[in-house]
Amino acid sequence: MSRKDPYAALRFREFNIFLLLRFALVFAWSMQFIVIEWQVYSLTKDPLSLGIIGLMEIIPAFSMSLFAGHIVDQTEKRNLFLCCIALFSIISFGLFFISSPNIGWSQRTILFAIYGFVFFGGLLRAFFGPTIFSLVALIVPKRVYPNAATWNSSTWQMASILGPAFAGFTINWFGIQWSLCIVFILVLFSFLLTLLITKKPILNPNIGEPVLESLKQGVRFVFKTKAILGALSLDMIAVLFGGAVALLPVFAQDILKVGSEGFGILRAAPAVGAFLTMLATAYIPISRRAGMKLLVAVFGFGVSIIIFGLSSVFWVSVFALFFSGVTDGVSMVIRQTILQLKTPDHMRGRVSSVNSMFVGSSNELGAFESGLTAKLMGTVTAVVFGGSMTLITVITMGIASPNFRKLDLEKDLELHEFQS
Repeated sequence: MSRKDPYAALRFREFNIFLLLRFALVFAWSMQFIVIEWQVYSLTKDPLSLGIIGLMEIIPAFSMSLFAGHIVDQTEKRNLFLCCIALFSIISFGLFFISSPNIGWSQRTILFAIYGFVFFGGLLRAFFGPTIFSLVALIVPKRVYPNAATWNSSTWQMASILGPAFAGFTINWFGIQWSLCIVFILVLFSFLLTLLITKKPILNPNIGEPVLESLKQGVRFVFKTKAILGALSLDMIAVLFGGAVALLPVFAQDILKVGSEGFGILRAAPAVGAFLTMLATAYIPISRRAGMKLLVAVFGFGVSIIIFGLSSVFWVSVFALFFSGVTDGVSMVIRQTILQLKTPDHMRGRVSSVNSMFVGSSNELGAFESGLTAKLMGTVTAVVFGGSMTLITVITMGIASPNFRKLDLEKDLELHEFQS
């Protein structure tokens, strides 16, 4: 019955606490990223500087991902999550401190300091993803994983909606420094909420396993499991080449000329679409013919990015970004469901780390790609190029991988319900 209950995961107290703290954390993280983007572009007026933000985060995040997955699989998840949040609070306070108008630093020094904090945030993010992925699996039973994935992703998207929009308004109302102060307060709040979740057992039977062997097993498992590999590869390419969001400050300030408030609306539009889609998937499961639905969703994402790149009308741009969020929401729920259902408990940290390398890091690499191509081709051409590459990737994979087109998750769900 749990698959037909849209509130199945919400009937677990700790999962509700988790959703609240995840909302606060993602709201803070996304708000901080928007404020940083605005500050950096205001300092430099160079789109490449926005790409460098992504590069500064991807280098440590990608480099540490596999090692972080090994640590997560060997460690108690709740306390590790607390450590991650505590370190995030140090970064958010540091950004608040250096944004003071009275600090007396040169613009160049402030810019390098921002890049430095983003770099350390990338190191930290390598641990966040695997820890959260593993912790959720210990809070709810397997039979409600798809429903938990929907609510978890919906919470992430809701925070991603409100965080950027709120950042756009707070930059205008209070300025950059006090916007970053709000981020710091939210991070402390999420730390306190995490204390309400009990410690969880370590399910890895190979505690103390050599690091190299552990990492090999994680990578080997992903490449042997075609459903996981296909989902990660498809999403990685789409995010890598469809990273138009990284150029939104350029569109807001120089092309659409809508200021910081319009920037906040543009930044929130994809998350609004994704959030509404994810709410719908709580009532209308999308596990049947999941492979084909994922291909169609990523194709739609590429089309919406092309429309956004060609638009010079603000509300057309907003709609295009909204539709990109709708399609991305479908993609995210399917991908998370595949990962949760196909990954054994003792390998969740390592598999999630590989996911971070494929998808999470491609966000920042996509930001760098967008900044670089915008510098070389022009902003509009770079966005249209990215959307076109996404379409080519989907068509190629759809033709080359008939087994992925036929992927269906109904049998996996029935098996977990039977085991429950």
